[in-house]
Parts: sequence; structure tokens; C-alpha cells
Amino acid sequence: MEETEVLVVGGGQAGIAMSEHLTRGGVPHIVVERDRVAERWRSWRWDSLVANGPAWHDRFPGMEFDLDPDAFAGKDEVAEYLTAYAANFGAPIRTGVEVTSVRKNAGAPGFRAVTSQGTIAARYVVAATGPFQTPIVPQVVPASAGIHQIHSSAYHRPGQLPEGGVLVVGAGSSGVQIADELRASGREVFLAVGPHDRPPRSYRGRDFCYWLGVLGKWDAATPAAGAEHVTIAVSGANGGRTVDFRRLAASGITLLGRAGAYADGVLAFAPDLAKNIAAGDANYLGLLQEADAFIARNGLDLPEEPAAHVLGPDPLCVTDPILQLDLERAGITSIVWATGFGADYGWLEVDTFDERGRPRHQRGVSAEPGVYFLGLPWQSRRGSSFIWGVWHDAKYLADQIAIQRGYRAYDDAHPTASEPVLATTGASR
Repeated sequence: MEETEVLVVGGGQAGIAMSEHLTRGGVPHIVVERDRVAERWRSWRWDSLVANGPAWHDRFPGMEFDLDPDAFAGKDEVAEYLTAYAANFGAPIRTGVEVTSVRKNAGAPGFRAVTSQGTIAARYVVAATGPFQTPIVPQVVPASAGIHQIHSSAYHRPGQLPEGGVLVVGAGSSGVQIADELRASGREVFLAVGPHDRPPRSYRGRDFCYWLGVLGKWDAATPAAGAEHVTIAVSGANGGRTVDFRRLAASGITLLGRAGAYADGVLAFAPDLAKNIAAGDANYLGLLQEADAFIARNGLDLPEEPAAHVLGPDPLCVTDPILQLDLERAGITSIVWATGFGADYGWLEVDTFDERGRPRHQRGVSAEPGVYFLGLPWQSRRGSSFIWGVWHDAKYLADQIAIQRGYRAYDDAHPTASEPVLATTGASR
């Protein structure tokens, strides 16, 4: 059995950030990754994907991208960046190692992890597997319907889909970009639009990442009531531009409401399309107004952009929505489910999950002492899922581990009268 102070499970951006802070603190640790470093960026993204934030913003503080700061890094560039970043400080990452179980030691501190390459004993465990673990594919259209169905994580390019029209379900960053790419390739495309936030890609010469930063929105501790699962419709594709559902409709994409029940070849859609579009518009216009007020209050010399406040008329597919669609008659041969991901912590056999299997934690410090989570959406703030956000969350967790090590060092130096006094090296366990 191998022993270490901290076992970090996951070799993506969360695991790398955690390793950096543990390395700085001189804490012995091992990072295990079942695939390659940053594998989600490598193989769970479509070919043309770029980061949703510009290179100057979506990065770790200690290293810049080798790109124009205002450019958007491609998926492979992000993977290479993360790999290089880990190499810079010698992160102890072991790839091809899958953790099958982690259990608390009975009557003793620490945990025992069973992996595909042996057992590791660790005082602390950090679950840094991130939020993108299990693709969610709603069980709506049965396989017997004869429709080719894939999750957005398995989509790579238009040519992999059979000939014919495509229904994309989900209008967050992934769904919007995939639908736009498919339409540009000549496909007939239908896009099911649910509730979403729709920030401007840029406004008055500044990216939306800048506006969320100076307006304090990245540091929001919790989402607005009822908005816990609202997606963000924003894209860095094609140099970055504001997602505009009216423009998508004008390009030939048919917009639909949220997908509902399926029966006899017909898929139903909720009559909520206009409501969802209007709510996204309100989110968009609200941010513009806050940005204008910030500029005036601080006397910034940024160019005015009155056209950004003008919204065009709603297209026919919004004013007269389609509520039922016969997939075969519409020529739809494929469905791309851009419906997000679920968590899978089946390997972490400790008492720190609620009835839905979600971690019970406070800023990543779990209800099970010695277990920590990293890379969760809204872990400490709105920006926790971004590369820079996870770096700051990792720093907080490294500090919490250091505090616990301090208590353990005190125990080592001050055994109780009933305990035998053992020689120590002075190093904390």
C-alpha cells in the first residue's frame, strides 16, 4: 500500500489547480487521472469548440496563453495549456489510474483508495472530477423511433451525423454553437430553447467577462432564486459574438420551446418559447444598463453603443410557435441532446451526499471531515466553474487542509497521558 498526505482525484483544471497550491504549501500529494490530463477538453468537445471567455480572462493567474489576449482558445489549445501548466511546477499526476472506491478508515484517521494500480492510503481526499461527469440524455425519444441520438459531448462535427435535419435540444453555449455550425453546413436545424441567461458577448469595447467582473457578478455566492439550472447562452465562436436567437432564426434555424413528451413519431414542445426569449432579453438589456451606469459613475471613456439596446421583431417561430413536430415529416434524422451533465460520485463511499446524490459541502469542505470537493458549479461563487475560478477555490481548500494539518501536528506533539509518547520527526502527518 502506498501512502500520501493528500489524494487528488481528477487531472483536469481542478486537479491541476489543487496540485499547484498543495505544492506551494509543501504538502505531499498524488493526483490520479483515469485518462489523460485535461481529457474532457480533448475528447468531450466538438472540433470547432473555443473557450467561452477570452484568453486574457480564462486562464490561471500564473501563466498566459500563447494567443492574442482577446482571442478565444480552441479546445486543444486549452488542453495543451493545462498540460504545460502542470509540467511547469512538476505536478505529480499519474494518468491511466482509475479510482474505484474511497472509504474512511475504521477507527483511525484517513482514507483508503482502491485504484486500478493498487491501494493508496491518504489523510485527505480531494474529489476534483468537476461537474462534467455523466452526460444527461432525457429518456424521451425511444431508440425504436429510428432517430440517431447523441449527447453534445459525443458530437464532433456535422459529417458524423446521418444525412437529414437535426433537432438540437438545449440552448446554452453548447446547443447554440452546435446548432449554428450545423445550419452553416447546410443542414435543416431545429433548436429547442429553454430558460437561459443571454449576456452580450461584448459591450462598449469590453467583453462580458469584464462586465461581470467589475459589476461584482462573478462573486455572487448563490444564483438567483429559481435560476439554479439556467444555462448561459454565450459563445466565443467565430471570434466571439453575442448570441441572438432572432439572428439564428433569420439564418434558417427553427426555434422551439422546451422539448416535452413523445408519442407515435410526434414530439411535443412547451408553449414557453416567447417567455424564454423575453427573459433572456431582459437579462441582456439589464446588463447593458448596469454597464452604462458603471461607465457614467466612474467617468470611463468607452464608446457608446446605442444599437446594442435595439431588439428586432420576434420571428414567426416565436410569435406562432410549433407545439408538435412530426420528426419524420420534418426530415429530422438526428437529435443532439445539449442537456448538460450529472455528477457520479459512486466511487466516493462516505457520508457526505444528499438524497439526490449531490455533495453536501461548504465552499468545497464536505460534511465528511477530510474530504473536499473542487470544480463544482457555484462552489463558492458564480465563477467557480471557470479556469480562473477553480484556481481560487483550490487555494481556499489548500488553506483548509493546512489548518487541519496544524491540528494534527499539535496532537502529535501533545499526546494524552493515556497514550504512549513516541519519537517524532516534527513533520505533520
